[in-house]
Parts: sequence; structure tokens; C-alpha cells
Amino acid sequence: MNAKTVFTMKLEPQLRDEFMAEAAAADRPASQVVRELMRNYIDERRHAREYEAYLRLKVTGARADKTAGRSYSNDEIEAEFSAIRKKLSP
Repeated sequence: MNAKTVFTMKLEPQLRDEFMAEAAAADRPASQVVRELMRNYIDERRHAREYEAYLRLKVTGARADKTAGRSYSNDEIEAEFSAIRKKLSP
């Protein structure tokens, strides 16, 4: 990949030195490690946003079901599955 942009950031000198040492110990250019970290961060944030959207959709749907009377209480579910367990047990 050709570098097209320069990214400048402020770091504590010790953090920079330790990072550079670790990148060198891994025999990798620091810029390559930073690009990998950035890509991983972007992927993590994207997945988090997608999961949050999915969760909001599920909660909204569950609330709509409850409002419309299409839900069951815990006691109703327990009673139904208790009957099924009794039927299946020897």
C-alpha cells in the first residue's frame, strides 16, 4: 500500500520509545503496526455499532409485542415447559 497521508500525533516520549522498541523486536515497521491497530479499532467499533443496532431492533420488537399483547409471563412459560418435561420424563 502506498502512503498517501502523513498522520502526526502527540505521545509521551516513554510510550513512543516503548512502542518503537516493541515494533523493532517484532521486526515490523512501526507504521505497519499502527495501521494494523487502526484497522482493528475500526473493525471493533463497526461491530459494536452493528450489535447495538441489532439489540435496539430486538428490544423495540419485544416492546411492540408486549404492547400488542403478544408476550407471555415467566409463570406461563414455566408452566408450559413443566408440562412438556412431565410428558417426556419416564
